[in-house]
Amino acid sequence: MNTHFVFRSFTQTMSEEDGEEWMPSKPKPKAPRKPATSNAKSKQPKAPKVPKEPKPKAPRKPPVKPAMKRERLSFTVSEAHQDNRWVNEGPSSLGYTVKKEEQEDYTFEDPCTIKPSGRQLPSTLRSPLAKSLRNQLNMNWDLIELLSILTNVEPWVCVNIVTLLQEENTVPFMVRYRKDMINHMDADAVREVQLVYEDLCALAKKTQSVIQTLKKDGNLTSELEQNLRNCRSADELDHVYSPYKKGSKLTKARRAKALGLEEAASTLLESPHTLDLNKWVQPGTEGLSTVEEVATGVEHILADVIAKDPDTLTYVKELCEKSHITIQSSVSKTALKDKEKTEKTAHSKPGSQQNKKQDMDKFSLYFDFTCNIHRIQSHQTLAINRGESLKILTVKINIPDRVKSDFTTWCINCRWRTKTFAREELRVLIKNAVEDSYKRLILPFLTRSYRTKLTTAAEKESIAMFVRNLRQRLLAGPVRGCVLMGVDPGFRHGCKVAVLSPTSQILHTDVFYLHNSSTHQEADKLRHLLIKYGCTKIVIGNGTACRETEAFFSDLISRRYFQPLDVSYCITNEAGASIYSVSPEAVKEMPDLDPNLRSAVSIGRRVQDPMAELVKIDPKHIGIGTYQHDVSAGALKSALDGVVQECVSFVGVDINICSETLMRHVAGLNAGRARSIAEWREQNGPFINREQLKLVKGMGPKSFQQCAGFIRINPQTLEWYFSLPQSGPAIPEKISSKKGKGKSCVAVPSSVNPLDQTCIHPESYHTAQRFDNKKHITLSPIAAGQKQTLSPGSFRHCSIWG
Repeated sequence: MNTHFVFRSFTQTMSEEDGEEWMPSKPKPKAPRKPATSNAKSKQPKAPKVPKEPKPKAPRKPPVKPAMKRERLSFTVSEAHQDNRWVNEGPSSLGYTVKKEEQEDYTFEDPCTIKPSGRQLPSTLRSPLAKSLRNQLNMNWDLIELLSILTNVEPWVCVNIVTLLQEENTVPFMVRYRKDMINHMDADAVREVQLVYEDLCALAKKTQSVIQTLKKDGNLTSELEQNLRNCRSADELDHVYSPYKKGSKLTKARRAKALGLEEAASTLLESPHTLDLNKWVQPGTEGLSTVEEVATGVEHILADVIAKDPDTLTYVKELCEKSHITIQSSVSKTALKDKEKTEKTAHSKPGSQQNKKQDMDKFSLYFDFTCNIHRIQSHQTLAINRGESLKILTVKINIPDRVKSDFTTWCINCRWRTKTFAREELRVLIKNAVEDSYKRLILPFLTRSYRTKLTTAAEKESIAMFVRNLRQRLLAGPVRGCVLMGVDPGFRHGCKVAVLSPTSQILHTDVFYLHNSSTHQEADKLRHLLIKYGCTKIVIGNGTACRETEAFFSDLISRRYFQPLDVSYCITNEAGASIYSVSPEAVKEMPDLDPNLRSAVSIGRRVQDPMAELVKIDPKHIGIGTYQHDVSAGALKSALDGVVQECVSFVGVDINICSETLMRHVAGLNAGRARSIAEWREQNGPFINREQLKLVKGMGPKSFQQCAGFIRINPQTLEWYFSLPQSGPAIPEKISSKKGKGKSCVAVPSSVNPLDQTCIHPESYHTAQRFDNKKHITLSPIAAGQKQTLSPGSFRHCSIWG
């Protein structure tokens, strides 16, 4: 006899004609051979006949078109629906454009997919956008080219993604309805391109701000401006700009320049045979009183010039790439001193000292840790960073001495070699300047650069893990159609219990003390409660007293204590339930319920509808990753919000029954629009079709375009609503149009459209209505009693999501 039952759920997967899209046939390999026959001199008069070959007709002969046509959907739609067609079927323009919100024009043009035949984007296609972006950013690098290099995405795809982002398209919309433009990339890949694009735009904006600041302070030179515009990362920009920041201490090079030694440094490189350091000596002046001080000032100027030279930095980075560079961590002196104090005062303050000892024990693996920077794992990097921030670990980057020797030799003999003969003391001065530049300026720059790269890569991987785990939690299969009991286990304060209806309505709440002496009485109360409401599923949170509560229910089920009910149970993750129970959303949703009982309700609803419940909780509190406090808060929030929007949009929402909180995460909607939709639904009843969304306050053409494909009009919901005795007519005869100041009147039809329950976007309705209708089946009758037809060969493409 089984004592443990596990819920099993099934999720239906859908394909959206990914494998059924028509693609032009590849050109035959024999085609390019024909022009070669005209090379003979005797056949030169026949050369003009070459253009007569039907080359343009090649892509118009898709051999797979008839085969694909048999597998596509076919709809039989009434003429009334075709008369209400609002999609513009005119010729498409060269670019995908959407009209301004003020005009209230809801027609969509066919997007133009820039897709060259080769891998590299021709300059004729890329030049307009590239020139526009270059003029906007005003940097010395090409945004599309750099974006393609950093993301390993083809340039023509980068052009389309940037164009779509500039038109304010959301990632779910691009992935679902602009597949050809983004080369069928998934949401994570598109989001990565978006993040890199935003980082580059932010870098360009910051560079402009730095240039304006330097110009205002009088420190901007043409060479410095070019160096700033050449920067391809925030780290490079900070390295060039740091000596000129306000509030920073005066560098050694700037002190020497203030003494007028910049001319001497320039003379040393250009014509050292004419340089006499004794001419720069000024007795009584600090920094110029002796020849040694003058030579030191010249060295500082040369070291600064060498450290900021792009060629020099490029060469030293190449040397590092060929070397074995490691990151090393060890226990800090501060931690050792604290450990000694802990051992001496262990008896006086046992609590606080014990906590410090536990913190040190967490990082014991990194007290003597060394690893190649190319092989270190992301969690190791984050652990080392946390230990360093707690002053438990000391971290450094080890660069071999061979890099220094090769760099010094190259600088003296090649890059910074004097143009004319230099005396021995002047050559020594240049050598000292190179060594000082490497030790004091370049080496710290390389260390910061490697630490930044490691931290950035670790944060990126950590956020990716958050995203993967959150997607799995949100897309978990729901358990529908049964009464369910949510249990928040506990010892002293008892187990909080909430009985939920199949529609997640609260039927009963109570507290049971299952882990004391009166367990028999509590078991009788539980049996009476389960039989009263016909509850057959029990959901136990995985918090404190979880295993003890599981053993209690398992024992009762094994003894068939709940007969005649066939009861089973499962354990679910309750992370974030306590935080949600005291949140404003929970107070608004369950105002008269105790916060402890709200957590039991949340635990039960997580199994009935995981997505609808988990979107109410901050993703950071769901317990889906590690080191959430060490990664960038803004990047983490942006990624998690993006994946929530992606999951909610791809599954789809029934606009007539979904909560306002869930609607906020649909692509194209926000808190204000979700509130307006809920208010419209309360005042006018359910939505009959998608086009009625145009009547909602704040819903413009762009917002409608982004959200329409992810919103469903479920016929079963309409049947249930119009079957209520207090409801009005099945379908309103007339719906008022939205009219605003300076806006044209928007009229929408009031008939039911069967395509509104599918993932087909309204901009493609005219294409769907042209499908072959030879074979079809009848959909379930909708509120008005009308019956629409759908072909069985393509029903799987248009079934209801959500």
